[in-house]
Amino acid sequence: MNDQEHSRRSDEDSLGTEIEAAVFRRLLEHLDSNKQVQNIELMNLANFCRNCLSKWYVAAAEDRGLSVDYEAARERVYGMPYSQWKSQHQTEATPEQLAQFQAQQ
Repeated sequence: MNDQEHSRRSDEDSLGTEIEAAVFRRLLEHLDSNKQVQNIELMNLANFCRNCLSKWYVAAAEDRGLSVDYEAARERVYGMPYSQWKSQHQTEATPEQLAQFQAQQ
Protein backbone atom coordinates (compact mmCIF):
# COMPACT_ATOMS: atom_id res chain seq x y z
CA MET A 1 0.00 0.00 0.00
CA ASN A 2 1.41 3.37 -0.96
CA ASP A 3 1.30 6.49 1.22
CA GLN A 4 -1.73 7.92 -0.60
CA GLU A 5 -3.75 4.73 -0.16
CA HIS A 6 -2.72 4.52 3.49
CA SER A 7 -3.81 8.12 4.08
CA ARG A 8 -7.16 7.54 2.34
CA ARG A 9 -7.82 4.41 4.40
CA SER A 10 -6.89 6.27 7.59
CA ASP A 11 -9.30 9.09 6.67
CA GLU A 12 -12.07 6.54 5.97
CA ASP A 13 -11.42 4.82 9.33
CA SER A 14 -11.54 8.16 11.12
CA LEU A 15 -14.78 9.13 9.37
CA GLY A 16 -16.26 5.73 10.22
CA THR A 17 -15.42 6.28 13.88
CA GLU A 18 -17.02 9.74 13.78
CA ILE A 19 -20.17 8.30 12.22
CA GLU A 20 -20.33 5.50 14.80
CA ALA A 21 -19.92 8.06 17.60
CA ALA A 22 -22.73 10.16 16.12
CA VAL A 23 -24.97 7.09 15.94
CA PHE A 24 -24.22 6.27 19.58
CA ARG A 25 -25.09 9.83 20.61
CA ARG A 26 -28.32 9.60 18.59
CA LEU A 27 -29.20 6.30 20.28
CA LEU A 28 -28.70 7.92 23.69
CA GLU A 29 -30.88 10.88 22.63
CA HIS A 30 -33.56 8.47 21.41
CA LEU A 31 -33.53 6.53 24.68
CA ASP A 32 -33.62 9.81 26.61
CA SER A 33 -36.63 10.93 24.58
CA ASN A 34 -38.37 7.66 25.40
CA LYS A 35 -37.89 7.32 29.14
CA GLN A 36 -41.23 5.53 29.36
CA VAL A 37 -39.59 2.53 27.70
CA GLN A 38 -38.40 0.48 30.64
CA ASN A 39 -35.16 -1.50 30.72
CA ILE A 40 -37.09 -4.74 31.28
CA GLU A 41 -38.98 -4.07 28.04
CA LEU A 42 -35.73 -3.46 26.18
CA MET A 43 -34.26 -6.66 27.61
CA ASN A 44 -37.32 -8.70 26.69
CA LEU A 45 -37.52 -7.31 23.15
CA ALA A 46 -33.91 -6.68 22.19
CA ASN A 47 -31.80 -8.50 24.81
CA PHE A 48 -30.04 -5.27 25.85
CA CYS A 49 -30.87 -2.21 27.92
CA ARG A 50 -29.38 1.06 29.14
CA ASN A 51 -27.36 -0.82 31.75
CA CYS A 52 -25.91 -3.04 29.03
CA LEU A 53 -24.85 0.06 27.08
CA SER A 54 -23.14 1.33 30.24
CA LYS A 55 -21.28 -1.95 30.66
CA TRP A 56 -20.25 -1.94 26.99
CA TYR A 57 -18.98 1.63 27.43
CA VAL A 58 -16.80 0.55 30.37
CA ALA A 59 -15.52 -2.48 28.44
CA ALA A 60 -14.68 -0.41 25.35
CA ALA A 61 -12.73 2.04 27.51
CA GLU A 62 -10.86 -0.83 29.17
CA ASP A 63 -10.04 -2.29 25.74
CA ARG A 64 -8.29 1.00 25.04
CA GLY A 65 -6.41 1.04 28.33
CA LEU A 66 -8.71 3.56 30.01
CA SER A 67 -10.54 3.21 33.28
CA VAL A 68 -14.15 4.37 33.35
CA ASP A 69 -16.24 3.92 36.47
CA TYR A 70 -19.48 2.01 35.86
CA GLU A 71 -21.56 4.69 37.59
CA ALA A 72 -19.93 7.38 35.42
CA ALA A 73 -20.78 5.32 32.34
CA ARG A 74 -24.35 4.95 33.57
CA GLU A 75 -24.62 8.70 34.03
CA ARG A 76 -23.42 9.17 30.44
CA VAL A 77 -26.01 6.71 29.14
CA TYR A 78 -28.91 7.83 31.35
CA GLY A 79 -28.08 11.54 31.13
CA MET A 80 -28.23 11.83 34.93
CA PRO A 81 -27.16 9.79 37.94
CA TYR A 82 -28.78 6.35 37.76
CA SER A 83 -30.38 6.72 41.19
CA GLN A 84 -32.12 9.90 40.01
CA TRP A 85 -33.28 8.27 36.74
CA LYS A 86 -34.52 5.24 38.65
CA SER A 87 -36.55 7.29 41.12
CA GLN A 88 -38.02 9.54 38.42
CA HIS A 89 -38.61 7.14 35.53
CA GLN A 90 -38.38 3.48 36.48
CA THR A 91 -41.54 1.57 37.23
CA GLU A 92 -41.93 -1.85 38.80
CA ALA A 93 -41.71 -4.69 36.31
CA THR A 94 -44.93 -6.60 35.92
CA PRO A 95 -45.06 -10.30 36.79
CA GLU A 96 -45.48 -11.00 33.06
CA GLN A 97 -42.36 -8.97 32.18
CA LEU A 98 -40.35 -10.73 34.86
CA ALA A 99 -41.56 -14.14 33.72
CA GLN A 100 -40.62 -13.36 30.12
CA PHE A 101 -37.20 -12.14 31.24
CA GLN A 102 -36.61 -15.29 33.32
CA ALA A 103 -37.71 -17.52 30.44
CA GLN A 104 -35.10 -15.91 28.19
CA GLN A 105 -32.24 -16.44 30.63
